[in-house]
Amino acid sequence: MALHFTEAEFAERRARLTARMAEDKLDAMLLFAQESMYWLTGYDTFGFCFFQVLVVKADGSMTLLTRSPDLRQAKQTSTIDNILVWVDRMNADPTVDLRNLLNDLDLLGMRVGIEYDTHGMTGRVARLLDNQLNNFCETIDASYLVSDLRIIKSAAEIAKVRQAAALADGALDAARPLIGAGRSEADILAAMQAAILAGGGDYAANNFVIGSGEDALLCRYKSGRRTLAENDQLTLEWAGASAHYHAPMLRTLVIGQPSSRHRELFNAALEGMKAIEHVLRPGHTFGEVFDVHAKVMDDRGLTRQRFNKCGYSVGARFAPSWMEHQMFLAGNTQEILPDMTLFAHMIIMDSDRQTAMTLGQTYLTTDTAPEALSRHPLELILA
Repeated sequence: MALHFTEAEFAERRARLTARMAEDKLDAMLLFAQESMYWLTGYDTFGFCFFQVLVVKADGSMTLLTRSPDLRQAKQTSTIDNILVWVDRMNADPTVDLRNLLNDLDLLGMRVGIEYDTHGMTGRVARLLDNQLNNFCETIDASYLVSDLRIIKSAAEIAKVRQAAALADGALDAARPLIGAGRSEADILAAMQAAILAGGGDYAANNFVIGSGEDALLCRYKSGRRTLAENDQLTLEWAGASAHYHAPMLRTLVIGQPSSRHRELFNAALEGMKAIEHVLRPGHTFGEVFDVHAKVMDDRGLTRQRFNKCGYSVGARFAPSWMEHQMFLAGNTQEILPDMTLFAHMIIMDSDRQTAMTLGQTYLTTDTAPEALSRHPLELILA
């Protein structure tokens, strides 16, 4: 088997899951999130774009129901012993196969948790699933049960995030010599991705963001490349990824002479990052992190230019996003605890003056101050 963690590590994760299931009085969990399956068993695939589910009973036994292309994938990459295949055919309804499996597992009338809030669960699948289980068992929305367990990282997981952070640093190192007037976004993007892959990393769970000129104000990847001008701005958001564990970074670089607005927005972003470092520690909540960010921006008159979140938990994730469920949002009562890996960012977009500024990096929480996992300083990068 091609496992990134020891059998003992996976056994400890399974024990944590079954303990939580016992607390919530769940007789079984239906895991549809690929990252949940990966965390629990090592199962590594993009086959979750089709129907598949891992059934975990209260005693810790596991059965995977998947398609034939993923049978060998599961055997090669996971600790799962019991793997069943549903047959592809026109108008197939694999939720019927799932109900039959649950019946064979003596779960009729039992209390079953389901991961609904995941990319592996489409609306159509949810409707078919509910139709099959409506009179079969008591279903509970347990979308965040495994996600909440995953937010605290083991020592082995932290090592993967450190590797990812080193890869992210290497990507910025590879990009910087290519950033200047007359250079192509395509060359920059190619160099960053090449550095991560050459360093032993993975493709990230979502596309890197690259945009210059007016596109520097965009926060999502889009198709098309541009050549940098004499006086320009370039926003980059990328992540190193090691064994699917992510360490994102975010920067807006200035080509040529920075405007006074660039410097003003950078100073706000830097103040915001330094301010949240004071609350990115035990005794505070995710909501407090956002509140500190918002106060810095609002005090500088940047309410319209800031976003309504300023970061999120990161870890092992699969397409289409490296973001975890737990985010720095107003009112989020999630406590900050040691051994969390958290991406904090400042994003300020001034559409009226076509000026962008961003700053972000991944942190490891400790008993006291957070540890920045990047070796690059929080500075305005000029090219």
